[in-house]
Amino acid sequence: MDTRLTLLGLLGSGPGYGYDLKLSWDRWFAQTKPLAFGQVYSSLARLLRDNLISQVGAEPGAGPARKRYEITKAGRAAVEEWIRRPEVPSDSIQADLFAKTVIALLLDDDAEHLLDLQRTAHTARMRELTRLKQDGDLHTVLVADHALFHLEADLRWIDLTAARLSELREEVRA
Repeated sequence: MDTRLTLLGLLGSGPGYGYDLKLSWDRWFAQTKPLAFGQVYSSLARLLRDNLISQVGAEPGAGPARKRYEITKAGRAAVEEWIRRPEVPSDSIQADLFAKTVIALLLDDDAEHLLDLQRTAHTARMRELTRLKQDGDLHTVLVADHALFHLEADLRWIDLTAARLSELREEVRA
């Protein structure tokens, strides 16, 4: 998730303060990617530097002045380009697990046990996500479904790899 562009997109719904952006972030995204206040303000500083937002006012507060920001035309164009650009499917879990499997075979370790441990971890996470969906709102259900579908694909890969482990072991030893 691109923090900077996501915050810019949130600001696209109307002018706001850093605090407001943090609340919006927490409402929609904190479950999958927590964000500290410091990250919000450092992102705002970069967006301002890059002319993707502008400061439209400031109010005195108990501490530093509360600065209000709005998205610029360039910022709106950046958000529009970002939301229309397809995401590159991530293969990092499979790549890491594949690397661990090959290394286990190279070290004459128990690669099947490694795959079993990963299967157990995936299954436990699927149970957590399923419980989360039971009482969740639509946002929670959709985020959980996205994760569940990825875990299901990973489990299919784990099962397929386990079935081909003897063949892979021969390739590694060759």
